[in-house]
Amino acid sequence: MVTARLAGALLLAGSLAGLVSGCGSSSGMHSKPPVVLSVDSSNPDKGVSISVGNPNNNVVVQETTPFTETATTGTQYILNAPSTAGGNTFSSWTGCTSTSGATCNVTLSANMTVTANYTTPVAVAPTVTVTAPASIVANAAFTVTVAVAGPSGSATPTGSITLSSGTFNYSAGTLSNGSVTVDVPANTWTAGAGTYTLTATYTPDANSSAAYTTATGTAQVTITSATGSSTTVTVDQSTLGPAVSDQLLGMNMAVWFDPTAGGANPSPVVDAFTSTGVKAVRWPGGSESDDYDWQTNTACNGGYTVSTADFSDFVNSFVKPAGVDVALTADYGSNAACNGPGDPSEAAAWLTAALGDGITVSHMTVGNEEYGSWETDMHANASDQHNPAVYASAVTGASGFYKTLKAASASTLVGVDVDADNQAGGWDQTVLANAKGSYDFVEYHYYPEAPSPTAGGQAPSDHFLVYDAAPGLTASIKTIEQELKTYGTANTPIYVGEIGTTYSDPGTQSLSITQALYAGQVLGEAMNDGVSRLTWWIAFGGCDDAVSDTSSWFSNTLYGWQDFGGYMLFSDGLPENGCTTGGGVTIPSIAEGTPFPTARAFQLFSHVAVDGENALTATVSNGDTMDIRAYAATHSGGTALVLFNLNETTSEPVQITLSSSTSTADVKVITYDKAMYDQTENNSATSYWLGTAGAPIPSTTDLGAQNLPYTLTLTPWSMNVILLQ
Repeated sequence: MVTARLAGALLLAGSLAGLVSGCGSSSGMHSKPPVVLSVDSSNPDKGVSISVGNPNNNVVVQETTPFTETATTGTQYILNAPSTAGGNTFSSWTGCTSTSGATCNVTLSANMTVTANYTTPVAVAPTVTVTAPASIVANAAFTVTVAVAGPSGSATPTGSITLSSGTFNYSAGTLSNGSVTVDVPANTWTAGAGTYTLTATYTPDANSSAAYTTATGTAQVTITSATGSSTTVTVDQSTLGPAVSDQLLGMNMAVWFDPTAGGANPSPVVDAFTSTGVKAVRWPGGSESDDYDWQTNTACNGGYTVSTADFSDFVNSFVKPAGVDVALTADYGSNAACNGPGDPSEAAAWLTAALGDGITVSHMTVGNEEYGSWETDMHANASDQHNPAVYASAVTGASGFYKTLKAASASTLVGVDVDADNQAGGWDQTVLANAKGSYDFVEYHYYPEAPSPTAGGQAPSDHFLVYDAAPGLTASIKTIEQELKTYGTANTPIYVGEIGTTYSDPGTQSLSITQALYAGQVLGEAMNDGVSRLTWWIAFGGCDDAVSDTSSWFSNTLYGWQDFGGYMLFSDGLPENGCTTGGGVTIPSIAEGTPFPTARAFQLFSHVAVDGENALTATVSNGDTMDIRAYAATHSGGTALVLFNLNETTSEPVQITLSSSTSTADVKVITYDKAMYDQTENNSATSYWLGTAGAPIPSTTDLGAQNLPYTLTLTPWSMNVILLQ
């Protein structure tokens, strides 16, 4: 192939040179004969992009092998080959006048052929480094980190890791930036006591298979017998932690659920709250808050409300009889006409009406999750919608939400939305800085699993939910505390206004023991973090079944016996809309107000989250430090200890030690566990959730006076509250 641009330029240059050199010479008018430069490639034999240049005229073009250049003798070319082509690596030029690496220098004296040669790369074995605990208890869960690295300067390996030892084989997942941290569940490696070689096998994926071979790394792990061994939990009684509040025992209610229970007396809704020790409520319900007009009990954008249960009904039929503290969300997104943003004076009138109904609203937050595009925001200009500066401006000033609400109810705390984004110029920085002095608390929402795992969220996983999700709340709280210290006011109270597992498509986990274990740990984390108030999403209102929702949230990889689920912590009175028998699904009759497993976690923690007490530090050491979780607080002159056994199948002995006590006058143990939940396997009717007189749910055992340390055996997948007096 002759390159017209370069050949023409070179021939013209050669002709002009001949004319100039021929002036005054009898031979000057004779031009040099044309010659051809052929440029080839090998392995691959075509398709290699070569840059072609001439140092005399600075013309550089890009050509693809094979190609030719026609010019006169004496013409010079500089050819440059790419370092790789077709997945192969450049090795050499042949046929050139001279070479330097990937550069071929040519001075034409006759027809010439040059070739850019490539070789198939030889894959190398990367280095696999395994970091594992030196010792684990037999059948216990453990964590391994595997790092895979190529030679210096090479690409980061990608691919998958498998752990193995003898008959043990565990798919550990895929590498991310050259490493993966693996949480191996309990009862996965079931070898007996002894020292073993744990092997991590790296398998390259398509992106790394040309550069890397399969490789292995090892670590030595000693397995010790679980027989007779105890994990130690020590409570430090000498140092008081954050003050404990019963406002951690909160739940959301929403305008689409009738809190009056149709006028039933006694009310199953009220009984549900009082029997499980719930002390706080948030209303009118999530995103609906930015559509809701409390004065007319209607909602913009077609939102549904119970027409016969307005705010006054909510207060008189539910709040007062249940004795719960009330937090409200002011409508920031819409006004009464549904044609503009929220009106502070309407929110203030709501606080006034509450006082008239005989209650004081303890907290009012300006809007719900207004950092998110999913929320209603009827500002006329799109640039003003979900804008942190506009939001902060609406909060501040003489006619802003803060001063207007305070004028209506001075003792009501006024708060703003935060999302723990920790970004310079982000929502939190802008709101906290611009509205500084105009908020009494901040409100944060936490859902560790996402409804769209393919979009980067956390897929539904029992192992993640039971082991990893609760500590994630503490990480977010620490971020918000740092943001408040940097941009706003340090030590501002943090209210977790919504918390749950997933913010969309609740399924199997929602009614399982797994969510209960997560919820109990969340309450312990919130207590230790000094969270001022917490309301779970949601007490009543909403059910879904595996027929209408075929998503991964009803996957058979998740532990649970029900093929229906929902946000609700108590039965709405099943069957109901969204959960009906048909299509292979049978919805049992479960009375309204029946507690589901997560409500049991709140019930147990009500013995711990008591006003006037303080959190204590509980340390887990020795034995199975992965499966045992512990939280503690002072309790009526004694100690309340919350112990979790996260091992699904194995009971765990735990030795309890109090730093300042060698005996206790009484030990009472309250337990909710997997065995109690498993009673619902074959029949999910009301009685199977409630237990019987002979086998109550939860169970309570009084062990009387005991010397310390005292060893208690925790049943599989259990939450246990131990009260030591």
